[in-house]
Amino acid sequence: MQTKFLGYRRENGRVGVRNHVIILPLDDLSNSASEAVANNVKGTMALPHPYGRLQFGEDLDLYFRTLIGTGANPNVAAVVVIGIEPGWTKVVVDGIASTGKPVAGFAIEQNGDFNTICSASRKAKEFMHQASEIQRTECDVSELWVSTKCGESDTTSGIATNPTVGDAYDKLYEMGATLLFGETTELTGGEHLVLERCVNDEVRQKFQFFFDRYAKVVDDHKTSDLSDSQPTKGNIEGGLTTIEEKALGNIQKIGRKAPIVGCLEKAEAPAGPGLWFMDSSSAAGEMVTLCAAAGFAVHLFPTGQGNIIGNPILPVIKLCSNPRTLRTMSEHFDVDVSGLLTRDINLDQAGDSLLDLTLRTANGRLTAAEVLGHREYIITRLYESA
Repeated sequence: MQTKFLGYRRENGRVGVRNHVIILPLDDLSNSASEAVANNVKGTMALPHPYGRLQFGEDLDLYFRTLIGTGANPNVAAVVVIGIEPGWTKVVVDGIASTGKPVAGFAIEQNGDFNTICSASRKAKEFMHQASEIQRTECDVSELWVSTKCGESDTTSGIATNPTVGDAYDKLYEMGATLLFGETTELTGGEHLVLERCVNDEVRQKFQFFFDRYAKVVDDHKTSDLSDSQPTKGNIEGGLTTIEEKALGNIQKIGRKAPIVGCLEKAEAPAGPGLWFMDSSSAAGEMVTLCAAAGFAVHLFPTGQGNIIGNPILPVIKLCSNPRTLRTMSEHFDVDVSGLLTRDINLDQAGDSLLDLTLRTANGRLTAAEVLGHREYIITRLYESA
């Protein structure tokens, strides 16, 4: 099995598989200017989003953590931050700068769009020239950070597609990679299996805290069940009948070998290699964005009914085993493991095919989501704005 790939080594030692220069709006008011800069400077990419005004407390902390983590991700070569006012803009710039990454910030107040766009475009052009000269170097798989989340699951997910990710995770774990899973809501009914995998009591207690916190939100809103959202309508159409059934299939993604070494808050980066749990929504765009903000470089996304999510900076590898979905939505998939259902291949072979595609992606192969232009950047919110 191949254990090397060609990646981009960043200033803080992390290894990325892409080399983006991003234009990062601090807030919704800065989207237009950010998109104008990206239009002026070809090769850059703006990440518009609808938030960033009058947030507070834990919600604001998560917001800053998400923006800073996005800019600090090793798939990003340099960042131009644009905000409506200088104070919060500087918070994000300083957070990204602490990693050694090239970053510059621009505030629209007292400058207006025209002056801000002009100044930011000049800096973005400078960053693009710098990024274009960065060369890939040989890296070990142990330096690769891989996350996973499933979406639009069905009966084929739990018996073929998700176990394929689990097999690849087992192999990546043995190579020393850093691995992540989450989807707190979709562990309901299988949380005891996650607890059994935790490496010690401290990790078990933290996972239980996250799970109980989620359960309390359901209880506080007087929601006696999750029938309107869990399982989703697509899950039900695909043959899943309960959240417990969905959870048991979901947990197949973490394989059988790796203990869970730690639990993370949303968008929090892990402290070392191994398998980590991150508290997160099961909404596809939100969790993939959180994985990117936590520093992950490649994402494995198994689907049954055909979720088409992508991300601006985190390449999302899609795999599927449902023959109908593969036939009707073929352009969205990178790996076909339907052979597991027909017994033309075994799980070891399916895992190897996914691992091979993962390393090809790390070497530069574009995923289907990237080629199709799926750049969903969805920020998780905790509260209403003040």
